[in-house]
Amino acid sequence: MDSERRKLDKTTDLASVVARYVADGGSISLGGAIARETVAVAREIVRQKKKDLTLIGAAKTSAGEILVGAGCLRRIEMAYFWIGVVGQGYNYRRAVEQGIPLRPEVADYSMFSASLRFLAGSMGIGFLPTRSLLHSDIIRHNPDIKTMTDPYTGQEVAVVPAANPDVAFIHVQRCDPSGNAVITGNLWNDPTLARAARKTVITCEEIIDEKEIRKNPNMTAIPRYCVDAVVHLPFGAHPEPVDGYYWMDQPFRRDFTLRSQSREGFLDWLREWVWECPDHQAYLTKLGQRRVQALSIIEKRFRQGMTR
Repeated sequence: MDSERRKLDKTTDLASVVARYVADGGSISLGGAIARETVAVAREIVRQKKKDLTLIGAAKTSAGEILVGAGCLRRIEMAYFWIGVVGQGYNYRRAVEQGIPLRPEVADYSMFSASLRFLAGSMGIGFLPTRSLLHSDIIRHNPDIKTMTDPYTGQEVAVVPAANPDVAFIHVQRCDPSGNAVITGNLWNDPTLARAARKTVITCEEIIDEKEIRKNPNMTAIPRYCVDAVVHLPFGAHPEPVDGYYWMDQPFRRDFTLRSQSREGFLDWLREWVWECPDHQAYLTKLGQRRVQALSIIEKRFRQGMTR
């Protein structure tokens, strides 16, 4: 039994898994949006100087801004980039409007149609139809969105292509070594994304025993047969929040946004928080134990207040 479990142990480290699965010119998806966003993965992709990537998804905040600002992205297939509450995506705007550091190709989708792409990919079919895009200008500007006649109703429908990214990185609360992943809070597209991607990497706040997973198996949002690697990565979503673990670090996000107003300011931020932090542990050390603990306490008090 122990030997069987060892065979199912997919745990590894962040640098190794990015080096193995993220290839220059390939396509990636990053799970979550705001909550559980894979920001630590984005920083590691930048450290390894990956380039010419296609980012596929629905919405991205900090992770997307870091990647586009660092010049890692050749193409973006997305509904929108934003930082939310504290400001706009200055790096994205600079890239699209001025070509700084480079101008990515952009394929616009709505949030719903971006989700349909992952659903089609998970089902092994080439496309899925939707009527909502017929009433949007998106269809005029994205040649990948086609129209056809519904063979059953005779009405016109739009169809969006399936998305099967080369690798998806998804951050979750808990996971066992074989890849059974537990998500609490908003699932976003992550269970579907895990099935659509050619390779799926789970990063997690905690690694727990499979026996704990089996106590409440209906909480397993992503089963191990969808997962290729597991990385223990506490605070892997910072400065974005993770339900039940830590609160959104708004001062950090605000500082990032203010510094990103200029190219020089962003490069200075990149130097401080990426190049001078050789790995995730160094990043956490720079954040400081008091700050990390404070974010956890705020989240705990918020949860306590909700249950009263």
